[in-house]
Amino acid sequence: MMKILLLVFFCSLLLTSCKKNTTEVLLDTYQQRLANVLDIKPTETPALSLPIYPGTRLLKQPISDIRMGLLNAYELRQCGLFQLIAERNSVLGKVQDQTRQLRYELLFLKQLDHCLNILNNTNILWPQLKDIYYQKQQQLPQVLWNMVFTGQEWRQQFTLDRQLLEQQQFGGYIENLAAFDYLDTLTTTITSHNLSKALTTLTTNNIDLLLYHQQQIHNTQYLGQLFYSIARVTARLNTVTTQLIRHEQDVICGKNINQQQAQYLRNVFYKYYAKDIQPYLSKLHSQYQQLQPYLASLYTTLAKHHIQPSSMMTVYARYYFQGELQHQFQQATIEHVNYWQRLFKRCNFKVGLQ
Repeated sequence: MMKILLLVFFCSLLLTSCKKNTTEVLLDTYQQRLANVLDIKPTETPALSLPIYPGTRLLKQPISDIRMGLLNAYELRQCGLFQLIAERNSVLGKVQDQTRQLRYELLFLKQLDHCLNILNNTNILWPQLKDIYYQKQQQLPQVLWNMVFTGQEWRQQFTLDRQLLEQQQFGGYIENLAAFDYLDTLTTTITSHNLSKALTTLTTNNIDLLLYHQQQIHNTQYLGQLFYSIARVTARLNTVTTQLIRHEQDVICGKNINQQQAQYLRNVFYKYYAKDIQPYLSKLHSQYQQLQPYLASLYTTLAKHHIQPSSMMTVYARYYFQGELQHQFQQATIEHVNYWQRLFKRCNFKVGLQ
């Protein structure tokens, strides 16, 4: 019985691994049908050469460890800072991940700001606390950078997943949009010229949203799939467009001329491109357009605060965050549509199914 169950299990794994991506199937079919009408062999799409996400070692920013003396001071207990430090120095506190570390730093600064406000500036601790506040404030952009670009749940979003998003499956979009919208607001707060005032807008519940968003994106690799899908579809479209243009003059149109070949091409266009591919492209474009401003703003804002990204990260950000990928995608779409516009005009086809 156990052998049968194992056999069924491995067979199901094999079937799952062999199941072809529905979007790839759609693009294959579209290209093949066009090639059949033109009586040519489909051109193979060149392998992609894409910027890859740098390793953690190239991304992580060094952060000096700031320690406080006089931890048993009565004043620190009075203003609530002692308990927070004790939790950080506990066994669990010492192994916290990047998201919890940022959470701690924000809570610490809020509480430290409170301490400074209630302690008299003649108190022996006041100068030390003020100096620590300033140092911690300067480190916040680096702590946020490390969380976003090296924290496990966050960095997996930026790692390319070599699978196209399925036509009807864009899982992770809502979660990522909410997460990076939140991070955009948090970044504005952290990099504010008046951090003390800005921190008053951050409640403990608001800071704890870091953990909520981390949990929400935990099981996704959406951004990596979105980036790869746009790049892959761009390459596929360019291949098909080049194939069509190469044989453009072979498609005969004109008055009193048999335009059957052109009509077949038009039918393929409506059946595959207009019906399924174009809506898919629109969804890719729309979702990227929603996310890209947050990604670009987050990266450029943090990079201005004593952070020097590696050359590898600069290339990655320029391509995925700052517009190169989007430009190539839009250009490929425009050139593909331009071909069909020329064909429709030359053959005097009305727009819409006949």
